[in-house]
Amino acid sequence: MMELQKEFSLQYSDYLALFDEHGGTPEYYLSDHYERFRKTFNEFNATWNGGTRVLDIGAHWLHQAVMWRRSGYSVTAVEFPEIFLNPMVLPIANAMKIKLHGCADLGAAGELEAIPDNSADVVLFSEILEHITFNPIALWKQVHRILAPGGRIVVTTPNYYSWKGRAWQPLRFLRGQAGGISVDEVLGLGTYAHHWREYSMGEVKRYFQKLSPDFVITKAKVVPTYMRSRTRWKSSVQAILDTVPLLRPNLHIEVSLPAKEYGIVAQFRY
Repeated sequence: MMELQKEFSLQYSDYLALFDEHGGTPEYYLSDHYERFRKTFNEFNATWNGGTRVLDIGAHWLHQAVMWRRSGYSVTAVEFPEIFLNPMVLPIANAMKIKLHGCADLGAAGELEAIPDNSADVVLFSEILEHITFNPIALWKQVHRILAPGGRIVVTTPNYYSWKGRAWQPLRFLRGQAGGISVDEVLGLGTYAHHWREYSMGEVKRYFQKLSPDFVITKAKVVPTYMRSRTRWKSSVQAILDTVPLLRPNLHIEVSLPAKEYGIVAQFRY
């Protein structure tokens, strides 16, 4: 068993080399998100003293899953089955002993029924909330069942009221382009690029409060830009804007499950 690490400090180049040893990985994505994965891990572990069983929902190319596994956690990764067929995914999963669990339809979440009750201490829901286009109640019923009492859900998602968010784009309104993603984005970008619904901090809190009285918000932070621009003046502007907490671009929320008493109480009405 790996020794549990409370902080992940491996340099990006060394982390990328782990994947290169096992067939490579989409470097453009990892380079953009590495700091998000690392800082999310460090923020969580700064206050966590619980179990080490992780369920990573939306694990994609395992960029985050490998970090947690390398730090001593046992990891089950959930993703569309076709992602796990990618020849760059299976070798690193086998090498790191990450369990792969395909789920073709998170809306129905039927494939998650095979995961035992109370078998995860931590559920990672990282940059997934804003992509959901289906009613999520069936999914959260499965998560509630799988998460052990005393466990925690880690949610990261963009802050709608970020200084670079859509809330500050009045020209879109004046041009009749409405809110959310643009028509060009709907037609021209891959699924993982669609941010269908971005949230404020208050909305995320309400989201979990309405799902179940069992859920308790343990940590809620509006966090700075994960990765600074390589252009000096842009980096300076980011640093200045990030000094206003409410306008920071990222939300980090941890939702605890002290006990299972009520289950998921939100109802799907139609």
